[in-house]
Amino acid sequence: MLAWAVALALGSVAANAHADAGPQEETGPQSQPQAQAQPARDEAPTTLDALIVTAQKREEALQDVPITMSVLPEQLLQDAGARDIKEMQTLVSGLSVSSTSSESQTTVRIRGVGTVGDNPGLESSVGVVIDGVYRPRNGVGFGDLGPVERIEVLKGPQGTVFGKNTSAGLINITTRSPGFNQAAEAEMTVGNYGAMGVAAGYNDAFSDTVAFSVHAVKRVRDGFMDVETGGGPRTSREDGDQNFHSLRGQLLFEPNDDLRIRLIADYANRDEECCAAVTTTRGPTAAIVNALVGGNAVIPVPDPERRLAYGNDITRQSVEDKGVSAQVDWDMPWLGNATLTSITAAREWKNIGAQDLDFTTAPIWTRFYGEGENDVGFETFSQELRLTGSGERIDWMAGVFYADEDLVRNDSISMGPAYEPYLSIALLSNIAASFPPGLVDTANPALFLSQAAGRPYGTTFVGPGSHDHFEQNARSTALFTNNVWHASDALDVTFGARYTRERKQLASTYANPNGGVGCLNGLTNPAQVGAALAGRGVPGPYIAALVPTVIGYMCLPWSNVQHHGRQTWQEREEEEWSGTLRASYRWSDTLMTYASAARGYKAGGFNLDRVQSANGLSSGAAGITPVDDTSFPGEFVDSYEIGAKSTLAGGNLLFNAALFHQTFSDFQLNSFIGTSYVVRSIPELRSHGLDLDLMWQTPVDGLSLQGGATYLRARFGDDLLPDADLALLPGATPGFMPRWQANASATWEWDIAERLIGRAYLGARYTGDHNTGSDLDPQKFQQAYTLVDARLVLGARDRRWSVELWGRNLTDETYSQVGFDAPIQTGSWNAFLGAPRTYGVTLRLMY
Repeated sequence: MLAWAVALALGSVAANAHADAGPQEETGPQSQPQAQAQPARDEAPTTLDALIVTAQKREEALQDVPITMSVLPEQLLQDAGARDIKEMQTLVSGLSVSSTSSESQTTVRIRGVGTVGDNPGLESSVGVVIDGVYRPRNGVGFGDLGPVERIEVLKGPQGTVFGKNTSAGLINITTRSPGFNQAAEAEMTVGNYGAMGVAAGYNDAFSDTVAFSVHAVKRVRDGFMDVETGGGPRTSREDGDQNFHSLRGQLLFEPNDDLRIRLIADYANRDEECCAAVTTTRGPTAAIVNALVGGNAVIPVPDPERRLAYGNDITRQSVEDKGVSAQVDWDMPWLGNATLTSITAAREWKNIGAQDLDFTTAPIWTRFYGEGENDVGFETFSQELRLTGSGERIDWMAGVFYADEDLVRNDSISMGPAYEPYLSIALLSNIAASFPPGLVDTANPALFLSQAAGRPYGTTFVGPGSHDHFEQNARSTALFTNNVWHASDALDVTFGARYTRERKQLASTYANPNGGVGCLNGLTNPAQVGAALAGRGVPGPYIAALVPTVIGYMCLPWSNVQHHGRQTWQEREEEEWSGTLRASYRWSDTLMTYASAARGYKAGGFNLDRVQSANGLSSGAAGITPVDDTSFPGEFVDSYEIGAKSTLAGGNLLFNAALFHQTFSDFQLNSFIGTSYVVRSIPELRSHGLDLDLMWQTPVDGLSLQGGATYLRARFGDDLLPDADLALLPGATPGFMPRWQANASATWEWDIAERLIGRAYLGARYTGDHNTGSDLDPQKFQQAYTLVDARLVLGARDRRWSVELWGRNLTDETYSQVGFDAPIQTGSWNAFLGAPRTYGVTLRLMY
């Protein structure tokens, strides 16, 4: 991509991959400091066809790998301003990344398929691997990546090469390894919204066999969102700020030509206000909320472009991520040139978060900030062993993977003084809609506010609601193999297989500190509820039919006394086979075609949330009976591809295309239905389409172009689902699946003087019309939009310094990442927005 960027960032990698300089040069991670010192552009490699990837755990030219994938070298990521997996989506067609109530709740989608991240019980359809270590959820892998050698985005199911299997794709991130030369770098950035950032790194060698590097980052920024706080207690009037820092240290041991040991330790922390949402549709319940606080509780006219959110409670999040890993590569020439690779890792991740659950300034309900109150934590140990080798006709690999993951979640919901009055008025409004006019004046809720205030049904809903604790242990063991048979000089056949055994255990404890007194009164004394209805003017013949509805309002999940004191134990075990079969044929030096069939798998699990239904079954209709079995089965996909990779213009133009067809069964859909999250296994989801990818180093000196497009057609099966909220799904196009996604960028580098160069980058990403919700409510529709980024660089030819002017989302597009039902506010919808226009200047120094 972007020819000279590739030459700068990966040129020495490609060259060293064919050199006999020992393990250090073969892996090439230390090439970046060497590239920085290159004095002139024309001394770097000048073609793209030597671009090296490791998608099959061996170094190969990109155009020789029969996989649909995109490669992002460090220089391209730097020009695009992409520091994390969310920002890199502007560079890869068919890749989308969205966040919801917290930046940690990040979902990655490839070809429209991903797993909503708000429920940690679901594993990710798209995996994230950093330096060979699988991250258990997408949000866990979200953060400043620091110096990166390259990022590979693999589309389609993966599992026969990488340690953990995924059903939709994988992002493989390789950070820069230490080198045996002394180098230092620093970056200072200032921008709008009060953005300030510093990053610094140092690389050196203790000896001829031991090298080290250290890299540190600190970034702060004001919030992207203004907040109307009402009566508080929230005082911050901004949301979506940034306060992030990280530190990564590495050691590289190369005691001889056959042994390489890489140790990595990293720590990251963020303490931020995130994430508020804007109102996109103001429904009839907004008048009720306004009446509770005397007005100004919900925005009068929805206007997402104002970026004005409403919330009286804080949205603070604190995220801590740390871990260590050791990768050992042992070349064994006496065993048929085999290499044994061991990757051992231990990681911890914790997120403590608060949330204004009603997204208004009324004190209705909230999640308070506090450890043991609302937090999610992962502790993960993983071990991967691979043995790879090659013979005259076969390149082979066999591996074993083991992971032990402990997941702890605490979830607490509290009800404010406006909770019961609000629900009472909302209930009366619903009753009014079902009976003759005049029963309730819904146009002026203040007139009947006094009727609904206090304890209209002999209840008290104030203070702690639910306080639940979940402890899950997941152990995954797998055997996998991936082998390439060179049937002839032109024909390669790849066979991969994986056996996976997943075992999960979940202990859940449910409590209502206030005893769920309101729900208890309703359940034990329905006659009192009927009397209260009669006192509100409900005609007698209707009271008996309405009592269960009223009790349903009183026994919503967080206030349902039937959950109080419950303890459940769940366990599930899965043993599954998955694999791939590919055939590729090289017709000439310029053209290779391939066809593949793959079976992908993602483990099942448990819904880590309060679940209740009419019959006590997870598949049941809405009701108030607690559900003990919250499990859902594994997700499977059958994927087929036909592709071509062409190398033209003497290696300066790469054009790749692939047709794909995917059928998902038991697709794990996590949906927020206004009161809680439900996990539904959708029997069938079909998608097919076309992926295009272009990289061109043009005849114009210093000008390179890169682009891609994904055309996608998808639909759910016709099976009906038990939830009325999901009635729109059968036969419909799933959410987050636009018909077209495309990206294009250009980089031009030119000489200004004997020691100065200039570089300009312009990139754009187009996303077509799509729905941003799981339940496909039309109010969650997002029109097509285009994001434009740019960077202008003036610097030294030897890369010692540069000054960079940059901007992202230059047209200041306002768009929804995710739309959702306003919680317990029928007829209203909210959305989490993408980032607005940002711009600034960066000073970069290298030594």
